[in-house]
Order: sequence, then structure tokens, then C-alpha cells
Amino acid sequence: MLCTPAAQAVEFEAGDWKIDVGGFINAYYTYTDCGDEPVGGLALAGQALGCGGQDARSTIGNGLLPNALVTKFSTEQSGYDIGGTIAIMAHTATSSAIAPNSGVDVRQAFFTVGNADIGTFKLGRDYGVFGANAILTDMTLLGVGAPIQATQRGRVTLGHIGAGYSYLGHYGQMAWTSPAFGGGNVTLAVMSPVDNGGTHDSGSAPQLQAQYAWSGEGFKVWIGGKQQKFESTIDGMDDFTMSGAELGASLTAGRFSALANVQSGKGLGILSDGDQLDTKSSNWLVQGTFAATEKLKLGANYGISRNRDETPATGGLESNANATVGGYYQLTPGVTLALELGQTRSEAFDGTTVEMNGASFGGIIFF
Repeated sequence: MLCTPAAQAVEFEAGDWKIDVGGFINAYYTYTDCGDEPVGGLALAGQALGCGGQDARSTIGNGLLPNALVTKFSTEQSGYDIGGTIAIMAHTATSSAIAPNSGVDVRQAFFTVGNADIGTFKLGRDYGVFGANAILTDMTLLGVGAPIQATQRGRVTLGHIGAGYSYLGHYGQMAWTSPAFGGGNVTLAVMSPVDNGGTHDSGSAPQLQAQYAWSGEGFKVWIGGKQQKFESTIDGMDDFTMSGAELGASLTAGRFSALANVQSGKGLGILSDGDQLDTKSSNWLVQGTFAATEKLKLGANYGISRNRDETPATGGLESNANATVGGYYQLTPGVTLALELGQTRSEAFDGTTVEMNGASFGGIIFF
């Protein structure tokens, strides 16, 4: 995820070790205009989240990616390929002109050991497996997507998180990816379990994630799942188990690329695992992009996250949806400029809807 375009990292050797130092920085001007209809819960298009508590708002901050300094290392020892990554990340926008911008986000700090016979074992902190292909293939990864102001100030925008797919998350983990067979491979991961942010703790059992991915001739397909038990911290409130399944595919044919991804489960949440308790939900995302020239890519995508049952934890929210159209211009091999227009729509179970219109432009540099 951290090297989506071809980054020009500084590379040097120290004994048998090869070390790469690189990263990325981005900034986008975003403007949002929100309606005032009362849709509850985690309504991304409402004034509270979409416009940060106002009717309209502008921010110059990060897009879907933060800023990052990334160090990678690799070597070969005793017949094993060894590698690792440490990524230190920070955000651009704050709501203060004088307060220190000292928030540090270490999403990745892991090492890997493996070879062609046994596959690869990963130990440490990294992104989750469930949902990774959707966000990696989302065109707004290099842009903004849903320009949610409540998250852009002090962190990042959401892309299609909560409006097309659940966030892949960051976990302490032990994972194994099998050797390639039949054009694909299997990844099995044991994740450090997480709390849901208020009413339930993680308990004693780990979170489990798995995926099978197959690719060939411009086509890729994947299927995956995840599961974790949450234990109540409040008397009279039941425990619940989060469980989800995912199916997706991407296709590249000449200048055209397409993506479709579907997730379904219980307890997947809007912004994080279990944040709506055991609510049943589904997410889906569709996308098409076209390389108009060697430097310019045009694209459009649409995603929706829908709660399938009305529980108290939803706050009355039935769905969040986002549609985005964008243009992405590769000014240089390391610099991409982006312009996006989009609309985010939230709907309550009683039929009330609220819309947020947004626009963004800016750029990202990989080095």
C-alpha cells in the first residue's frame, strides 16, 4: 500500500543488508457543503462528520493516505529471504495555528521470513488482510474520496471507508502467505484482538483473517473472511461475534480497468470493527477507470455501506453511499495531481436522507 506508484527510494547496503528509505507526502484542498437533515448514527454526510459540525467547511490536509517516512530492509540468510518495514506517519491539517502537530501514526512495523518452499511468515504490526484489495485498487487511494472533514482534520479522509468497504485496520499480527500455486496463494493471519471503542473488549481469543487471491493476464479475483469475539463490559449487554466474508475482482484490459468488491457480515462496523455492535451489514464498491493519455487517468466509482437490520447501535442509520469522479495526472514519475468531485449520501431507516457535496484538488509525491 505504501508504494502504489513506483517510488524512487534511496537504497544503500550495509554488509549483507539492503536498506531502502522513502515515503510520500500529500495535501489536498477540500470543500464540503452539508445538508441539515437529522440522520443519526455514523452518518458520513451529516454536518457533524461530513462538515465537522458546520454547514460548509474547507480544509487543506491529507487525502486517503497520510504522510509517511518508510524504511524497508531485506537480506538472504541461510536460505531464507528476510525483510521488514517501519513506517512513521503524520497528518497535515489541524484546527489550531499554534498547537503542536505531534500526532504520530505507526501503522507498520513488521518483519518477514520465508522462501519459495515454505511461503512467507510475517510478524509485527501491519494492515489487515480483509478489505486490503478493495482499498488498494480504489482510485481515490491517491486522492480523497469521501472528504469527511471530521477525520481530515487530524488524520485523513475516508475514500470509501464506511461507504463501500469496511476499513482494513492495523493489527499486531502473525501471518503466513503460502507459496504460489495454480496462479494464486493463501494468506492466513492471527490478529491481536481489538476493542470496539466503548461497550465491548476483545476478550481472550485472537481475531482471525484469511484470504485466497488468484491472478493472471490482467485479471485478479479474491475471497476472504474475518472473525472476532467481543465481550461486553456493561451488565446486561450481550457478547457478540464479528464475522464477515468478502468477494472481489479487478480487470485491466488495455487502457480500461474495472473493480468490483462485495463484503457482508455481522459486526463489521462503519469506521472500525464492531462500532455498531452486532449489526448485520453489507458493503459494495464498483469502479471503472480509463487511461486517456500516458499521464492522465480518468475514473468514476460508487460505493455503499448498508445496515441490514435496525438495531439501537445504528442510531437509525440505514446506509452511507459515495459517488466520486476524478482525474489523476502524473506530472512526473513521483508526483501525481488529482481533482475529484463527489457526493456522499446518508439515509435513515425512516427514509430521511442528507447529502454532502464535496470537491478536492491537490497532489501526492512518492520518493
